[in-house]
Amino acid sequence: MTNNILIEDQYKRTSLFEKENVNYLVRVLKRFNTVPKLNNINIITSTKDPKIFKIVPNKSIVIGALFLKNPTLALVYLRYGIEWQLWYKALNSEKEDTILCDLAALKVTQIFYKLLPKDDKEKLENVNYFLIDLIKKNEALDTKSLLKYEALQAFHGLKNTNKVFKESWKPIIENLAKPTEYLLMDGGDFRLNIDEINLLNKYGCRPFPRPEAFTFASSTATSVSNFAFDKTDKIRSILIRNSIKNGFKNATIDFSELLKNNLKKIFKLNDECQIIFSPSGTDSALQIAALTQIITDKDITHVLVASDETGSGVPAALKGCHFENNTALNYPVKKGDTIDGFRAIDLIKIPFKDENGTLKSADQLDEEIFNAVSETNKQGRQVVLHTMDQSKLGYQSPSKELIERLNALQNLSMQVIVDAAQLRLDPTDIKNYLNKGYIITITGSKYFTGPPYSGALILPENVSKLIKSAKNTLPKGLTKYYNHSNWPTSWDCAKDLSDGYNYGSYMRWNAAIVEMDRYFKTPILYRNMGIEMFCNFVEESIKEATFLEPTYKLETKSNSYDSKEFGLKNIRTIFPFFILKNNEVLSIKNVKKVYTLLNSDLSNHFKGSSLEIIRLAAQKCHIGQAVNVKHGSDIESAILRISLGARVISESWVNRDISLYFRNIEAQMSQITIIIKKIELILNNPQLLD
Repeated sequence: MTNNILIEDQYKRTSLFEKENVNYLVRVLKRFNTVPKLNNINIITSTKDPKIFKIVPNKSIVIGALFLKNPTLALVYLRYGIEWQLWYKALNSEKEDTILCDLAALKVTQIFYKLLPKDDKEKLENVNYFLIDLIKKNEALDTKSLLKYEALQAFHGLKNTNKVFKESWKPIIENLAKPTEYLLMDGGDFRLNIDEINLLNKYGCRPFPRPEAFTFASSTATSVSNFAFDKTDKIRSILIRNSIKNGFKNATIDFSELLKNNLKKIFKLNDECQIIFSPSGTDSALQIAALTQIITDKDITHVLVASDETGSGVPAALKGCHFENNTALNYPVKKGDTIDGFRAIDLIKIPFKDENGTLKSADQLDEEIFNAVSETNKQGRQVVLHTMDQSKLGYQSPSKELIERLNALQNLSMQVIVDAAQLRLDPTDIKNYLNKGYIITITGSKYFTGPPYSGALILPENVSKLIKSAKNTLPKGLTKYYNHSNWPTSWDCAKDLSDGYNYGSYMRWNAAIVEMDRYFKTPILYRNMGIEMFCNFVEESIKEATFLEPTYKLETKSNSYDSKEFGLKNIRTIFPFFILKNNEVLSIKNVKKVYTLLNSDLSNHFKGSSLEIIRLAAQKCHIGQAVNVKHGSDIESAILRISLGARVISESWVNRDISLYFRNIEAQMSQITIIIKKIELILNNPQLLD
């Protein structure tokens, strides 16, 4: 394997290892986990020739000791060298095409440099090195004038005999000459962008591993795990090789179909079900709006249950409107405008909470849903009922009894959509929904902790056949949102969509499927016992903290570990709570501050305190984002959430040892204790909230 230690056998008491440099060096080396790992490529440091940087094709990378005095400089050069080796391996017998390796490695390293934190870039401001200077220019690759890149040949000494940029290389470079961490935030929207200081996106997580943080944020979003990142990075290498060998289009279609088939295997779905990937859960809502429109000529009414707990853009998407100012394909649009080709659509919102912020009873919600559907049905309209299983606060609606009552209505024309974006379901639950003819919206980024923005629709066989036979095409404006390749090839309705591929969406789903696969490898008995063990602890820990107030009531749980009775549907795995100080609930502003402070290193605020306090303040804790909720009937506040994610189980079963498994879960339970203690620490230091 690649030697990921830049300074092996170099640890001597030189100036490089003076006390003030060590922490910086360690931080830079931690970023090295995003560099591809290649077999039989060695990294060799040279003190004999301290200025050398040499790529020995298919063998090694030699880097001089002078580079190590600026670890960020060494990191950038090694990123270039390893990327070059990756593409060279992919060439197979076409070894004369080294210009492809030069260009791909340059493009990847340009992006890698952009993703460095601001203070690391500052370390490179005054250095004068050929590769750094070339990267800083930030020029788009000029594939027509390859001669300008001849200087890159000095790194490896191979003369490029091919002077022509092959047309077949263009889509490979455009789609795959990107670092994996960039692909995991590509093809979504601006909410995936990371800041240049902490490298965190809007959801408080990263597109590369963040093992230093305690993470129980699966109800919102989670940083990708080391395991899933490495597997996805390996897939990128395979795709580069397959694209050069078999053509980009063939390699990509094969990959897309592999992902869909793997997802079907995980949830034990039949081949007749169709899966449509989407960049986000909101995009899935837009897809539903479009599909509903082409299979009926009736006027359409969407009945949106839990409208106060779905994504903020879902209502706009269901009405066929732009829900952001840019699309997943990076087209600028105007938020709120109707998308070209959509008919006028009615939307009835049924929130979980009343105007006073009080959670409605199940019976009250059922009655509102029944009235909305029955009145819409009397008007002869097509009803699209969006049910919730589960919401971001852990709620579900409507009841089974209500669905049975609706099905008894005369002349009912209704399509049920199950919002299972949290995907806190077992495979049997998904199959049961599909057998009833329901469309299911899922994401791989909530319970299963894949990277944010991995959405999908699962369509049952009867709906898929109806869409396949439809004569109408999808609304014209969707060409700015989706590629034809994302939709089933047998559907004529999607034939006018854009050419191209959303590799960001594919890579995020690959990471999510990796997490699903290892989760289900945990034996079901231990999986269910581990879930109850962890969730019981979280529930009790929140109740015991006098400064936390849970928003959920006592719920009936299964007392059996029998897999036929136990299920994610009937156990609470999301634990929302208010935060109190002096018995008064915190304001929305301060709750959001607490969320940010939890996810940050606060040790600078506690200099001179005990080591225990400094360590507690330094620990980064990522939990579910603040959600605005009224406290009582009149106080505007917000709640935070601690949630079970699949990794609690899969990473505990890593050694496949029962006793170690439960000890590993206990170790994660101790992290919950630390999170709660850090909340208390913040509350006891009110200057942090000023």
